[in-house]
Amino acid sequence: MLERISRQERFDLLVAWGAISLAFLIINIAPNGVLGPIIPVKLIDALKLLGISLVTVGIAFVLHEMAHKFTAIKFGFWAEFRKNNSMLLIMGALAALVGMIFAVPGATVIYTNSFDSRGINREQNGKIAAAGPLVNLLLWIPFALIFLISGGFAAAISDNLLAEIGLAGIRINAIIAAFNMLPVSILDGRKVLAWNTGIFIVLIVAAFGTLLLSYYPQLL
Repeated sequence: MLERISRQERFDLLVAWGAISLAFLIINIAPNGVLGPIIPVKLIDALKLLGISLVTVGIAFVLHEMAHKFTAIKFGFWAEFRKNNSMLLIMGALAALVGMIFAVPGATVIYTNSFDSRGINREQNGKIAAAGPLVNLLLWIPFALIFLISGGFAAAISDNLLAEIGLAGIRINAIIAAFNMLPVSILDGRKVLAWNTGIFIVLIVAAFGTLLLSYYPQLL
């Protein structure tokens, strides 16, 4: 499997992974941006937050993109993730200025077969697009279990590391799933909707449902 991930793709994934992790660190310290109130944290606590972001974002973001890639490969196409430097800068600026995550650091580019003129049909494109958010929804479950087994919200605000990882994991996976399921622009939701309205409704309801629970974890 790893041999199908090129050196350039690994580099792009690492850069995007690091950028998203830093963006989540920023909004944890400055929820309303650096111009608003900043939560004072010690260096050791900032490093812990960064570590939690790296672990949870690494799992959520990388597996999301790999789901797109290997679903495309299953259909006989080649695909690789490519970072978008402009979007990385916009993401960092929004996180720093207004405390908002706009997570489009790049995209998995699908290369069609030019030799037999075979393009991607609507069903294939929809399934490839759905694979990413679906992985995040599935990942939400083990992170929720870690969160609950570790003591839930009370433990997370009491510096229980496992509970903090669980809470961060359910939020990050929910954010990535919900954002990508919006039926606009180049996002996954538009491609899924064009393929199958029923599956789109199920995925977007599940994505925003998990997002709601992620920010009201007391309901879990």
